[in-house]
Amino acid sequence: MNIKKFPLVATGSSKKFFDIRNIFNLDISSPIVIAGPCSVENQQMLEKSAKFLSSIGIKFLRAGLYKPRSSPYCFQGLRDQGLEFSKHISKKYNLITVSEITDIRDIKKLSEYIDIFQVGSRNMQNFDLLKELGKSKKPVLLKRGMCASLEEFILASEYLALEGNRNILMCERGIKTFENSVRNMLDISSIALIKKYTKLPIIADLSHSLGRKDIINEIAKSVIVAGADGIMIETHPQPEKALSDSRQQLNFDETRKLLNSLNI
Repeated sequence: MNIKKFPLVATGSSKKFFDIRNIFNLDISSPIVIAGPCSVENQQMLEKSAKFLSSIGIKFLRAGLYKPRSSPYCFQGLRDQGLEFSKHISKKYNLITVSEITDIRDIKKLSEYIDIFQVGSRNMQNFDLLKELGKSKKPVLLKRGMCASLEEFILASEYLALEGNRNILMCERGIKTFENSVRNMLDISSIALIKKYTKLPIIADLSHSLGRKDIINEIAKSVIVAGADGIMIETHPQPEKALSDSRQQLNFDETRKLLNSLNI
C-alpha cells in the first residue's frame, strides 16, 4: 500500500489524531462499545435502551434518526421528530450519542443534538459531505463503503483530515462479496492494516456486517484480537418487533452475555 497517498493520516505523519476516549475524557482502557437500536422508533423504546446501557456501563448510544434505506418504502427513522427527546434521554443517562448524517444542510442543526456524526457506508465517498464535516471539527465515525477498497476507505478519512478534523473514528462494517451466509463480509484484516498504516482508531460494526447474531460472540473476540479499538452493536428491548433489521439486533440479555464474554 502506498501510504504517500494519504500523508495526513499515515503512521509517519506529524499530525496528531485523538483517540475517542481522549476526546470525551473517558478513563477506560477496555475496548469501547457503541450500542443501541438500529433506528429510533419512539421515545419509550429509546429510554429503555439508554437506561439499560447506562446500567451496564456503556458510554456510547447509537441512535439512528436518519436512516437511508435501499427501499423507499422501508422505515427511515423519525428524523427531526426524534431530535429533542433523543438529546434529553442521552443527557439523562450521561450517554454520548452517535447518529448518522446524510445531508450537508443538516450539519449546523444536528451539531446541537448529536455528539458524534456517523458517515454511513453509502456516504463514504460523498466528498462534499466529508469536506464540510472536516471543517466542523466534531468527531466523525466513518464507515467503510460496502464496495470500497481499503485504500479508498483511508482516502475518505484524508478528506476529513485535510479540512482540519483530528477526531476521526474508522469503522469496518463489512463489504459485499458473493457469500450470502452473512449480510456483508467483515474484513478483519482491514483492522490490522488500518492500525499498521494509519494513526487512526478503528472499530467494527458487528451487527451490520453479520446480519445475524448467532456468531457475534466469536467474531467480536476476533476483531478485538486483530486490534480493534472497540465494537458497534445493535441492541433493542424487543428485537422481534423492531421496525428495521430485527434479525441482527440483540436483546438486553444477549447484549449482557456478549459483553461478559469479552470481559468488558
